[in-house]
Amino acid sequence: MALELRISAIDAGYGAVRALHGVSIGIRQGETVALLGTNGNGKSTLMKCVMGMVRPTRGSVSLDLDGETHDLTRLSTEEIVNLGVAMVPEGRRLFPKLSVEENLLLGAFRKPARADIGRNLAFSFEIFPVLAERRRQLAGSLSGGQQQMLAISRALMSSPRLLLVDEPSVGLAPILVSHTITKIRELKQRYGLTVLMAEQNFHQAIRIADRGYIIVHGEIVFDGRTVAELEQNPLVKNYYLGSAA
Repeated sequence: MALELRISAIDAGYGAVRALHGVSIGIRQGETVALLGTNGNGKSTLMKCVMGMVRPTRGSVSLDLDGETHDLTRLSTEEIVNLGVAMVPEGRRLFPKLSVEENLLLGAFRKPARADIGRNLAFSFEIFPVLAERRRQLAGSLSGGQQQMLAISRALMSSPRLLLVDEPSVGLAPILVSHTITKIRELKQRYGLTVLMAEQNFHQAIRIADRGYIIVHGEIVFDGRTVAELEQNPLVKNYYLGSAA
């Protein structure tokens, strides 16, 4: 079962505002790839292009899946999810007036996931026991960290093969950021996922990433083939590690 996401020279934006400029990245089966950059540099826009929520004005977004190539720029978000792509959005985007369990069940709407509802639900509760304890509680009453756990688990309920995680550290205390990143790694390993994670917390992202890209003002300025290459990059030294190149 092979999977590869290829994003080639895409431009994208909102009306007259262009957020991405000739962006090209790739993710292969089983990798965890970090998309690194501070706020406002286009990370979320790139994620939305993959999910069919923003249409590129130029370039291509394709997913190779078990020998078949899918042009994601021509598919709806629902069709992309049905291919086995799921996103944990920035800000969680839960249904606050529904319970924890109801939010999870809504994540299993795609047909291939319905047969695995019991297994995925049990796994979510195993990974995040607090969700089992609060399964009847309204999602809007959870703490920020618990809401992030719920958002990740909701994506898992769709039985994805490719998981996009957008800014998992936003709004969380440092200890919760570390816990969340660790759980993403655990999910990836146990479920055999391929992960693209957009993150501004360099130190946490490289704990679980195999490699990564740095995006600045909507352009990929560095393609790090290893974490070591990322750590030695002058941009990382200046902006993340606090030392001059």
